[in-house]
Amino acid sequence: MVYRAFLRIVDRLPLPSLRAQRLIAFAVILTQAGISVTGAVVRVTASGLGCPTWPQCFPGSFTPVGVSEVPVVHQAVEFGNRLLTFAVTLCAALVVLAVVRARRRRSVLVYAWLMPGGTVLQAVIGGITVLTGLLWWTVAVHLLVSMVMVWLATVLYAEIGEPDDGVRVAQAPRPLRLLTILSGVALAGVLIAGTLVTGAGPHAGDKSIERPVERLQVEIVTLVHLHAQLLVGYLALLVGLGFGLYAVGITRAVRTRLFVLIGLVCAQALVGLVQYLTDVPAALVAVHVGGAAACTAATAALWAALHRRERVPAEHPTPAAA
Repeated sequence: MVYRAFLRIVDRLPLPSLRAQRLIAFAVILTQAGISVTGAVVRVTASGLGCPTWPQCFPGSFTPVGVSEVPVVHQAVEFGNRLLTFAVTLCAALVVLAVVRARRRRSVLVYAWLMPGGTVLQAVIGGITVLTGLLWWTVAVHLLVSMVMVWLATVLYAEIGEPDDGVRVAQAPRPLRLLTILSGVALAGVLIAGTLVTGAGPHAGDKSIERPVERLQVEIVTLVHLHAQLLVGYLALLVGLGFGLYAVGITRAVRTRLFVLIGLVCAQALVGLVQYLTDVPAALVAVHVGGAAACTAATAALWAALHRRERVPAEHPTPAAA
């Protein structure tokens, strides 16, 4: 009953074009990736407790207040990151309204509704992170969920661009599509290892002497090597996938996505190497997190390109579905 009332309200809105739907979905990708980068900025500027409580910034105030215990710059950085949540929420709400108004297919609706749902989940995780004093594993979960949201937002963008009256058609043989999934699993391993490196690294998110942030008690060099080896494995899978796709014939769309992804992974590896050799400068941490979001989106785009929906030609009413 509530959903029907929601539909009646939405039906009063202008019907969004396909272009408008895709633009909103692209904005969702940007905001989901962007808030992970600003979160990294919060961390490397030691502003993680610039707002020491949640959901309020300070007890009794949702905005920063003038207190000597917390520098103004830390308050501004952390509060700015919280404000970006409104942009994320707005884009998530707009994409839901757009696809519901356009009466898109169920899979599009599911991915769209995951956007506001994930935003609420991230807000809760962010609150737990603050209230637990920036425990390293809560920060790790916060980043990993952001990467999941980037993946889902990218798949949503691809789903919106496909016809509702089409069927899913394999764009590559099953073994290569499974290899694409395996590369996504390898990426997950790389990201998890990266959060472990951060958890043991020098950027704790806060420099309080009275309440030092607990760090992961593992030798960071060991974790860096684990992270690097997983990245090498991930890149090797992508190269192997590329050769396989070329062997069976590759479309221009898939080729472009593959080249972009491999280029991003190589650039990300270079940034990581420079970080290691220069003692992890703060600016490169934000760049590295942005690169992680870009690699996640590019991997999702490649996966989606191999699982496309296409309209059924009249002379071929029942093609083999993937």
